[in-house]
Amino acid sequence: MVGKTDTGWIGSGIGIYSSRLAHYVNFSMVEIPDIKNAASLSREALKSKEGEAILKNIAPGDHVILLDEKGKEYTSAGWAARLEDRITHFSGDMVFVIGGAYGFSEAVYARANEKMALSLMTFSHQMVRAIFLEQLYRAFTIIKGEPYHHE
Repeated sequence: MVGKTDTGWIGSGIGIYSSRLAHYVNFSMVEIPDIKNAASLSREALKSKEGEAILKNIAPGDHVILLDEKGKEYTSAGWAARLEDRITHFSGDMVFVIGGAYGFSEAVYARANEKMALSLMTFSHQMVRAIFLEQLYRAFTIIKGEPYHHE
């Protein structure tokens, strides 16, 4: 994730779903610090600097999924099936990347294995954190047949 979460209720949601995810999977989050002097940079320069910082946190064997408006959309059940397939057929770490306010650099797009959209709507890059964690938690409850998700 690029930048810190500075909205209390979003931080609370992240905390709730992060702790719930620990029941299912080894899960951690990495916050890329905000770029210094960002206001003096063009959007492309900012995305480039953020991209460099993101790529430093990705190992060669990681399966990288960008949370991106141009990505594939899933229903919650479809996302759970896709996640279960990845877990079953891939032994490395899955890394989900949430970019900054202006998205990703071309270098980050080039490194990605997949792109996933949470909605046709646009959410702030901070809100996406809580929304995605809830959907990741929901996917694990679907995979395990637990009653959290109602169809």
